[in-house]
Amino acid sequence: MHRLDQEPLVVVALAGAGFVETLDLRPVRFVVTHPAGQEVDLHPLVFAPDGSAAQASPDPGRPFVYPARCFVTGRIDDTTVPCISAEQQVHFHQGYEPADHDRHDMARLRQKFGIATHF
Repeated sequence: MHRLDQEPLVVVALAGAGFVETLDLRPVRFVVTHPAGQEVDLHPLVFAPDGSAAQASPDPGRPFVYPARCFVTGRIDDTTVPCISAEQQVHFHQGYEPADHDRHDMARLRQKFGIATHF
């Protein structure tokens, strides 16, 4: 996820790291892929003054809503990074047939945080 108004900067930064756009489903999401195989699935968000955010959805009248409390921090090695809560990630993985990478992600959330997932 990223701030919609910062998308040009995000795209330039990822291109500088070797990523190229491989899927464009804007305004909902897009994917960039590195030649080594890593993918980044980007979700543009528009933030409200209260810290919540909305993401476009395939149904224009029903955006995906991110409550302010779902924005947390995590760690990658020794670096603190912004992310969304494990509970919010589980919430967004509902309502569709999961792919193998979705099953993997949910298994990791169960393992790391001990939370229930629906698959």
